[in-house]
Amino acid sequence: MIVLKKMNNEQFLVNHQQIECIELIPECKVVMMNHDYYLVRDTVEEIIQKIAEYNAKVQDIHREVSVIDRR
Repeated sequence: MIVLKKMNNEQFLVNHQQIECIELIPECKVVMMNHDYYLVRDTVEEIIQKIAEYNAKVQDIHREVSVIDRR
């Protein structure tokens, strides 16, 4: 999950895997798969960066946890 900021500066968590698209009206409109949407202060570049950082962190954790016993 990533942290986004609503137009009133309230922060909230969103499951980035449920994002269907991001519309660029002057602000960013994050449309979810259930067609709910959020108007956010974050730019598209910031949202993409947050998703990339989250995915990299999850993959690194997975690599650290996986142990292969090759006896």
